Amino acid sequence: MVSARYDGFPAAVGVARSRDQDGRLPRPSRRAVLAVAAIGLSTALTGTLSACSAASGDSSGVTLRFSWWGNDDRAARTEKAVRLFEKEHPGVTVRTSNGDFGSYLQKLATQAAGGGVPDVVQLDYRQISQYAGGKAIMPLDGVIKDRTIRTSDMDQDFLRTGTYQGRQFALPMGRGITGYAYDSAVYKEAGIPTPRPSWTWQDWAKANKKIAALGMKSPDGRPFTGANDGGGNEDVFETWLRGRGKNLYADQTKLGFTEDDLTAFWSFLNTLREEGAIAQARDTVQAKSTETSPIGRRLGAADFTWDAPFPGYTALLGEDIHFAPVPTTGGHQGAYFKPSMLLGIGSQTEHPKEAAQLIDFLLNDPRAGDILGFSRSTPPNRKIAARVARTLEGPEREIYDYAQTMEKYGLDIPPTAPPPGDLAIQTAFKRNHQRMIYGMATPRQAARELIDEANRELES
Repeated sequence: MVSARYDGFPAAVGVARSRDQDGRLPRPSRRAVLAVAAIGLSTALTGTLSACSAASGDSSGVTLRFSWWGNDDRAARTEKAVRLFEKEHPGVTVRTSNGDFGSYLQKLATQAAGGGVPDVVQLDYRQISQYAGGKAIMPLDGVIKDRTIRTSDMDQDFLRTGTYQGRQFALPMGRGITGYAYDSAVYKEAGIPTPRPSWTWQDWAKANKKIAALGMKSPDGRPFTGANDGGGNEDVFETWLRGRGKNLYADQTKLGFTEDDLTAFWSFLNTLREEGAIAQARDTVQAKSTETSPIGRRLGAADFTWDAPFPGYTALLGEDIHFAPVPTTGGHQGAYFKPSMLLGIGSQTEHPKEAAQLIDFLLNDPRAGDILGFSRSTPPNRKIAARVARTLEGPEREIYDYAQTMEKYGLDIPPTAPPPGDLAIQTAFKRNHQRMIYGMATPRQAARELIDEANRELES
């Protein structure tokens, strides 16, 4: 199961300093931001960063820097929305830059090291704690309270995903949710009902066994399985945990699960793999994208993923691919709405008011909503989401309807942003899972090692 996970990078938390009355932060210590940058630079991928600047505009006015990551379509839509903002705010010029995810992280880490995080910055869920704790972004409570940024049409529980230590540091640009991309034709041939929001992990396991029992072959002649092995995917484990009333983290310094919890999860999947019901080790390790996943290579019938990249599955595999809910534990759904990305304001901005106005425009102006569409998943403003949804068709409409269905079914509120060490823990999670599936450790041995590594990371 390949996750379209939105990964940030771990970073050290700087020394706490007081804020002024406007909520702005003093310049972060060089030691703190260099710690952020050092770790960020060591984990970010390489790539070519593209940049696009606005026309010079009124040089005597306000100039904002705004950066984000994303593909060409997102870039074109964002540029168009920004130019409309400039029209509505004479004297304000917005200089923009964007790039692929890895290069973006690298550049942002460098900017943080120099105390120059852009005025408005797009952030990953996993960056909130590190940048808020490192004093690189400013709290938004003041501009939300005075309604410079309006949040009344957003789900208040969802907003907590941009909080750190009880304060709002970023606001979601999109609302995503997990699910399963599955081949409905294969499910029908195996006599498996269309998955419902209440189906269980046991139902999922039986479905995979039924598919394997069909005796189908992949294009290279190997046995066709029910799904990928999601044991190395922290998102899948989080869904499993939340369905059992637990969380990945109890707080910023403590895990929310035990060795027994992880052992049970890995043992469950280990048995299915040994039975041939889910993908084998080499195919799991090779899965780096939709194209290289078992479903993408036609080795399996299902794949854990997020709603935003789901249309890519139908484009690759055809119209039989649909989006199903993740399994539950006794009907208790572990899925939740997560921000696809968030917007924050650099703590060193000289124009906090105008930066806040740009964020408000992108999130709440209906014209901006029409332009941006679902390029960052479902807009967090409910009115704009409903407005834009009327134009959706095909897989885009399917994932919008799916989110509505899941909301009606009932989901627990999302957790706050994970601790700064989460990415390092995620890497250790995958590594220990791979040790297990290659027979180098038992599920319990691998779980114990992960717990030890995670505790060291959280305590450091």
